[in-house]
Amino acid sequence: MKLIRVKYTKWFNILRDGISRNNPIVVAVLGICSALAVSNKVENAIAMGLGVTFVIMASSLTISLIRNIIPQKVRMVTYMVVISTFTISVQAFLQAYFMPIADALGAYVGLIITNCIVMGRQEAFAAKNPVKYSLIDGFASGMGYTFVLVTVAAIREILAFGTLLNMQVMSASWERWVVMAMAPGGFFVLALLIWGVRELIHYYEKPEQTL
Repeated sequence: MKLIRVKYTKWFNILRDGISRNNPIVVAVLGICSALAVSNKVENAIAMGLGVTFVIMASSLTISLIRNIIPQKVRMVTYMVVISTFTISVQAFLQAYFMPIADALGAYVGLIITNCIVMGRQEAFAAKNPVKYSLIDGFASGMGYTFVLVTVAAIREILAFGTLLNMQVMSASWERWVVMAMAPGGFFVLALLIWGVRELIHYYEKPEQTL
């Protein structure tokens, strides 16, 4: 019974940390460029978030399976090859079935290959842990990324366009906040979200000590 409790506690801790305490954007401050670039519409944020989640999970699964046979000197190259394969799959899927979203996301889907979140989870977790935990870690990191993207996108889309998922939610007389469709608006909303979440989870960076 104690072993089962410890097992499920580890699963829960990995899931919780990826979404909140080690959130890739809010805490680790990774993937900021793509978060700002694709978070002007909720549908774009959902597509990007799910794409990154799939790539992280699939890459973590693969790296965890072959972690004991990857030569140390070429581990980074191996990660890149694996990540590139799954990123191309996501890009092809969007172009085949969701062309408008693929056009809206543009080059940022392909740039998942260089996303620090994906590479970071391979080096920090998947290369050192079994498949079952690597999959949970990949899912948690992806969902943490998706949560931030969708939250920022919902605020920006409502203020900038008066819509949510392209459905009109504000009156016709609503004065659109054009700045929210631009990068400065994204920076502002993301900064407030980071501050709010860090306050909620009581995460504070310690000031560097000087000699």
